[in-house]
Amino acid sequence: MASSPSGEDASPFIDLLQAAPSRFSSLPPGLAEHLTFLFFLLSLNPSETLMNTKWVTSELAWTPHPETGWEEVSGHDSSTNPIRTYQVCNVRESNQNNWLRTGFIRRREVQRVYVEIEFTVRDCNSIPNIPGSCKETFNLFYYEADSDVASASSPFWMENPYIKVDTIAPDESFSRLDSGRVNTKVRSFGPLSKAGFYLAFQDQGACMSLLSVRVFYKKCARTIASFALFPETLTGAEPTSLVIAPGTCIPNAVEVSVPLKLYCNGDGEWMVPVGACTCAAGYEPAAKETQCQACPPGSFKAKQGEGPCLPCPPNSRTASAAATICVCHNNFYRADSDTADSACTTVPSPPHSVISNVNETSLVLEWSEPRDLGGRDDLLYNVICKKCQGGAGAGSASCSRCDDNVEFVPRQLGLTERRVHVSRLLAHTRYSFEVQAVNGVSGKSPLPPRYAAVNITTNQAAPSEVPTMRLHSSSGSSLTLSWAPPERPNGIILDYEMKYFEKVGTRSAVPLHELVLQMRKLRLRGRVTQVGSKRAEV
Repeated sequence: MASSPSGEDASPFIDLLQAAPSRFSSLPPGLAEHLTFLFFLLSLNPSETLMNTKWVTSELAWTPHPETGWEEVSGHDSSTNPIRTYQVCNVRESNQNNWLRTGFIRRREVQRVYVEIEFTVRDCNSIPNIPGSCKETFNLFYYEADSDVASASSPFWMENPYIKVDTIAPDESFSRLDSGRVNTKVRSFGPLSKAGFYLAFQDQGACMSLLSVRVFYKKCARTIASFALFPETLTGAEPTSLVIAPGTCIPNAVEVSVPLKLYCNGDGEWMVPVGACTCAAGYEPAAKETQCQACPPGSFKAKQGEGPCLPCPPNSRTASAAATICVCHNNFYRADSDTADSACTTVPSPPHSVISNVNETSLVLEWSEPRDLGGRDDLLYNVICKKCQGGAGAGSASCSRCDDNVEFVPRQLGLTERRVHVSRLLAHTRYSFEVQAVNGVSGKSPLPPRYAAVNITTNQAAPSEVPTMRLHSSSGSSLTLSWAPPERPNGIILDYEMKYFEKVGTRSAVPLHELVLQMRKLRLRGRVTQVGSKRAEV
């Protein structure tokens, strides 16, 4: 049975165990972990001593009754250390009733105590000329009290008020004075309720020596289980009792299941814990899983759990300990769907080798993949259409977004293919198309997406009709006319064609002349009865 020097001597070790994580934090990691675990082992002592005669070198001064019974003598143990013992050997007289009572022993709120007795007993058969009353056993009693009130005559030297614990017999007795064999017996009693108690030993005719008496109690030492701290807990009143100890998470740990409790059995041993804690995000298990240690700079831990800290992913960093995520370097980003252990990535370079194939008022655009994908595989393309003023061959042109009439197949935005068909463009119009490359972090960048541009001009087409004609003056033999250009010239207007007719009664007019003009104003002389159609040619 393990023991500590005393209850007072053991508590500093336990307190130091609690302080170990902070006291050893400045030491090298390996040494700090070793020392913490050493103090942890020191705290595992499952018992505390209330009294031990081996530590006493002066007189014990216990109370014998009668005084002719037990006698205190000095001796040496097997290691030649001085000890104080009691012995009795009134075997030649019958009807022996020799009592020996210890001093008052305070119980320290424990409910059950244990007594370890080392003793020797002389074999009655080895003692000549003794009556048949010789015994090789003795009785153990206890008496509870709220203070040290015992005297030479009180309580009465009898089984009641004393409470009998057990009759104790040796495993081995000796037959010669120089060959005593030491017996060790442990007995327990309880429940105790008063401030303290006395032990009493009753001899009824044995030849024996009490070499040492140790009184102790069992406890479950303060411990850490499942990253939860459970306090020192005294055992229950009965050997089969289970005492519940509530737990709290160790520093930098969080609860994952509740309630936190641990059962202490009658032998001072912890049972399986109920509930658990785990290291918080930014902390990893250390010191035999008795601590949660901050992740050092350059590492992180995104989630709570028993996993270790991990090095920062590519293109990221941490400047402090206990990081839950590594910050991306400048111009590198994480998408909202990226996990904390994902590498930081950047935007792609622009597409290259854009090819356009114009067919009247439609075209096909094709391009090659960017040379740098930014470290991602979620590449998409957008095609931006801009209509430029000034027409083909114009110098610097101002461009604006195309209207909604322009049609893109399969679509304009979010293309996965590197090809798009654009239709419903205006004839003989200058356009600029930007092919953007985007990925999952393009929206995180403050800069617009990178693109490759291509300028095209659609083919010419027949112009629309001249919208209006205006008569400026007329006489019996002449007309002066003017007209507006077509609303959609669809190219460069080369000339205008005009026909005029003579109307005969109600019949349809028959054209008299056709004119091809390059101006938008005309004066006719002669007999003119009706001016017919006019059109522009390109």
